[in-house]
Amino acid sequence: MDIIYELQAEVLKTLANAHRLEIIHRLAEDGPCEVQRLGDELGIAQRNVSQHLAVMCGAGVVEGERVGRAVRYRLADPDIVRACGLMRNVLQRRVMRLAQMYGVAASDEVAEKPEMAAMGCPAPT
Repeated sequence: MDIIYELQAEVLKTLANAHRLEIIHRLAEDGPCEVQRLGDELGIAQRNVSQHLAVMCGAGVVEGERVGRAVRYRLADPDIVRACGLMRNVLQRRVMRLAQMYGVAASDEVAEKPEMAAMGCPAPT
């Protein structure tokens, strides 16, 4: 098997977490950031943010740079957020198709919860 497939599988496993995706998008939008600030902005406990960042560092998704006593994290490659964005677009289109198929208005709430549309659930009223 091609080693790239194995590396890709490892990175995709790393990205298969909503908090990690939030961290990636936050780093892409606002640039390098410290653990505490990420936690505060995303509403995630600092300990959990540190754990997520450690996993992402291990997979080569983010990199840390020591600045004094703090470590600032940044995306290792800007194409990571582009890849995540492509998948997000695919899922949003899927939600729209499912909503049309079930005759459900594709509200913002359904678009934000693709798992609902994937199960054929109508938008909550």
